[in-house]
Amino acid sequence: MPRRFVLPLVLICGLALFVWGLGSTGLVDETPPLFAASARAMARTGDWLIPRVNGLPRYDKPPLVYWLMGLIYALPAHDQWDPLGTWAARLPSALSSVGLMLAMAAALVRWPQPLPSGRLPASSQQAITAVCAALAFALSPLVLLWSRIAVSDALLTGLLGGVLVLLWRCYAGGGRPWWAWILLGLAVLAKGPVAVVLAGMTLVGFGLWQRDLAGLTARLRPWPGLGLTALVALPWYGLAALVEGQPFIQSFFGYHNLQRFTGVVNNHLQPWWFFLPVMAVASLPFTPLLLAGLVGAVQSRNVSQPPEHSLQRFATCWLLAVLLFFTLAATKLPSYWIPATPAAGLLIALAAQQRPGRWLMASTLLLQGVLAAGLAASNRWVPLIHEPELPTLPAELLASGLLSRAAACFGVAVLAGLILWWAKAPWARGWLLAQQLAVVAFAVSALQPLVVFGDRLRQAPLRRLAAAVQQQHRPGEPLAMVGILKPSLHFYANQVVIYEGVQPNGPLNLNDRLLQERRRGQTPSPPVPGSSVLLVIDQRTAQLPHWRGLRHQALASEGLFDLWRVPRQALDQWADQLKRSDAPPADWQQPRPERY
Repeated sequence: MPRRFVLPLVLICGLALFVWGLGSTGLVDETPPLFAASARAMARTGDWLIPRVNGLPRYDKPPLVYWLMGLIYALPAHDQWDPLGTWAARLPSALSSVGLMLAMAAALVRWPQPLPSGRLPASSQQAITAVCAALAFALSPLVLLWSRIAVSDALLTGLLGGVLVLLWRCYAGGGRPWWAWILLGLAVLAKGPVAVVLAGMTLVGFGLWQRDLAGLTARLRPWPGLGLTALVALPWYGLAALVEGQPFIQSFFGYHNLQRFTGVVNNHLQPWWFFLPVMAVASLPFTPLLLAGLVGAVQSRNVSQPPEHSLQRFATCWLLAVLLFFTLAATKLPSYWIPATPAAGLLIALAAQQRPGRWLMASTLLLQGVLAAGLAASNRWVPLIHEPELPTLPAELLASGLLSRAAACFGVAVLAGLILWWAKAPWARGWLLAQQLAVVAFAVSALQPLVVFGDRLRQAPLRRLAAAVQQQHRPGEPLAMVGILKPSLHFYANQVVIYEGVQPNGPLNLNDRLLQERRRGQTPSPPVPGSSVLLVIDQRTAQLPHWRGLRHQALASEGLFDLWRVPRQALDQWADQLKRSDAPPADWQQPRPERY
């Protein structure tokens, strides 16, 4: 492959994986609608300092991802060309991953890595390795998922990955590192101080391993660089603390950063080894190559490698920094591994370039063969799926033919790998690239249509119910949702929603909140004659004793959810009746950091 084709091919694959069909499905509950609603509120109100959702400030993430989404929401006629609101919400994530793919490929084109013999590979092999690294990152199951949803993880990964790639390039070939430190400031505005911690751990570990910490420091100039990072990031933090005061400081720094690291938040308790299986799954079906890349880096004979040949070692330090930091954290989520996926992609591609043994190629092909066989046998296991919310799911999934299409793609990957395994021609060195292109075909032709399929079954009914809310809504009438809580209702109904769970004191909370709670777009109101509240309730919650006896008017039903109009006086009387029956008292005023 000529080197001039590398970046165009990577760009085409990146756009196909992450941008194609980006607005064809609605927002997926529960976190993406909170990001999207906050960003849209910024665009509509002109308040770009603090993200706000459902009438409340949202302190959990810094503003960069909201700013990027909000700029797209502010474009003229946005509602016409992005009716589901998902282009605006997802595009920053998608472009972040595409940009990182290009940065990784460009680094390997400029600084190809040597073979075990110490010689540089042929020019065509250098080009193949560059493309393989970008695709190994992009085809991680975690990256495929998080690059197409409206959260900040892909943006952090793209910015932090760009920082580390640029810093390694400065170490390898000189140059000015200032753009890297500016990007690090943006990464701090995307997710918080964790970006500086992960970058620092990577660089310190790499410098010590290289026994060249002084040389690394001299080339990267971290102290003035961190000053530049602070100049980019700190003004927003200072202004937010000045305007919002103690609630912002306690929520952002105390709860969403310090407490998540030192304590378990939202029951996300996992064993210390949690990220080891996550690492294995996140690199499927190329996990054997990742392990080989790690072993090869550790077994390197040279204590100090030439800077321009040290990328495998640098990627290992990068991956281990993420592994160590989040293993030490008390709260653990699979998405925390995403910043390590670019390093994993580099290790996979460099391991494939080393002409791995047949056992390694065979294990990679075996994994893809298992996937192909499992998908081909879908008619045996899909009928076993039991989802009360989606009773027709198995039959519709089999009828769609998408699983058979996915099996065919993985079958092609296995066949291409087997042919190239036995081939002795020079072009056989592209065996990994051939398999990756087949997986790209799977993502575009099967995985993305499966997402559309799932959206039609699960999210479309809720969007139709949101449209019914807009049609039925009376001026000044509040809106509530009880039972299964879906923030997308707030986004699509474009109205403040009072959310209450399935707890027995839910009616008391709802009645009390209508009487007392105040937030942007929601003011207290008494239960006067003629007043009412629109209530979205799932059918299982509607059968619970503390909701079943509530007098209401049924207005609409979509999928699992019903829309009721409840007279305020009927709700008030029902709440009094529950109090007399020893129901738990209202507790909505107790602090709940994750409440929306």
